[in-house]
Amino acid sequence: MNFKCKSLFLLLCVAFSCQIVAQNQVINSDVKVSGNQINFKTYTYAIKGVDTLKMDVFTPKNIKTSDSLPVLLWMHGGGFSGSHRAYPDDSNLVKYAAEKQNYIGVSIDYRLLRKNKTTGFGCDCTKDEKLETFKQAAIDYLDAAKFLVEHAHKLQIDPTKIIAGGSSAGAEGMLNAVFMKDYFVKNKEVYANAKFAGVFACAGAIVDARYITEENAVPAVLYHGTKDNYVPYGNASHHLCDAKQPGYFRLDGSAIIIEKLEALGIAYSFNIVKGGGHEIARIPFEDLEKVFHFFEQTMLNKEVIQTKIIRTK
Repeated sequence: MNFKCKSLFLLLCVAFSCQIVAQNQVINSDVKVSGNQINFKTYTYAIKGVDTLKMDVFTPKNIKTSDSLPVLLWMHGGGFSGSHRAYPDDSNLVKYAAEKQNYIGVSIDYRLLRKNKTTGFGCDCTKDEKLETFKQAAIDYLDAAKFLVEHAHKLQIDPTKIIAGGSSAGAEGMLNAVFMKDYFVKNKEVYANAKFAGVFACAGAIVDARYITEENAVPAVLYHGTKDNYVPYGNASHHLCDAKQPGYFRLDGSAIIIEKLEALGIAYSFNIVKGGGHEIARIPFEDLEKVFHFFEQTMLNKEVIQTKIIRTK
């Protein structure tokens, strides 16, 4: 018999410090991963034009032949123009998932469609270009999930227990893949088996939270700063672009996503940093035990927990 509970906690922390990252990433990982207890292999999950898209898969060394483990499928940040799947923080996260949490940890590359573009991904980049970037990133993410499902036996994964994760641009691509497949994908039957059991996003947003429904809503761990000037915390313009600029494009950030999940009775842990900017896109290594415990409670034990943790920068 599943135990269900619903709680709301407001944790006020007056002193909160964090290292700053904006569009450029810095290494923040303090997590200790030896690497001795995990196996590692790289796979090509798709080839699209000149882009060969790969994933790094980390597996616990003590995995048994009969095991099918949950998965963290991670999408790195970088403004859709930089970084890569083996960036130290992203790689350390999926290594941690494998070594410390008995998950299969997967970090993926995807097409960086704004790389070397003169208009970047800010207010000079048009709404249509931004929408296409989100669409293709979401499709790349779905292709990675599809690959995992199709090779579930070989990779020893449980395809019903895929946690979708990402930070910054990666969180945007991932969240649009999870919640807006009906909007971005015409041939949805191709991804019919690519389903998700939860989401873990740092400073992410989606195009339209109205696409979150009972059918696709899943337990979520979200981190966001209330003063993020790149990815909106609530409903606001991407990069805070003015309405007269080409890049004006309103998105639904973490606060709006949480409103939808709360209304649907879906579990969540919402980590709010009052006054925090886009540095909250950093991976919260200090909280990873709590993050994975949340998914143990909600994904594995089917508990319904709704928690808001408020910190002050």
